[in-house]
Amino acid sequence: MSIHQAPMPLAQSAFSQLLIIDAQERLAAAMPQDELVQAQSNIHRLIRAAKTLEIPVIVTEHNPRGLGKTIASIREQLPDTVVATEKTCFSCCTAAGFERGITSNPERKQVILVGMEAHICIVQTASGLQRWGYQVFVVADAILSRHPHHRDNALERMRHSGIQITNTESVGFEWLADSTHAKFREVWSLFK
Repeated sequence: MSIHQAPMPLAQSAFSQLLIIDAQERLAAAMPQDELVQAQSNIHRLIRAAKTLEIPVIVTEHNPRGLGKTIASIREQLPDTVVATEKTCFSCCTAAGFERGITSNPERKQVILVGMEAHICIVQTASGLQRWGYQVFVVADAILSRHPHHRDNALERMRHSGIQITNTESVGFEWLADSTHAKFREVWSLFK
């Protein structure tokens, strides 16, 4: 490691928020179905881990009248207090009401991003959150684009911009940090 290189950040449960961007019914229908199954499963795991570890979950829906509500299986997993922020802009950071939700936990400066579409709403939101001073983690196996090469391009762009590219299991175990954690077995069981 060079003297000027910062250490790689890890997701920490005390400082994290999980942001589910536009994982909506009609948008899901346009995704590669094998990748959709994997991404949905990973989003479910992260929601359950977040609930177990008391990590706030935030949800957005892009033009829900046109693209439908959040996928039912994801909606059913959400904490009861979660209300989706509706938006028409691509970056969540420019959506009315979003900033109030994300800043309601001022000590939580890490945002874990999952959802759709990687090259549009996720990349623009990651950029906005980074400008706002958040440490952004994009979960590569829980994001989608209609065309996989668009997702791959978005991941490459974000990686080169200082966004942390990670995966579902890494986030879960970084949130735990130690096998003696009181909730270890509960979270570990999600990845068996």
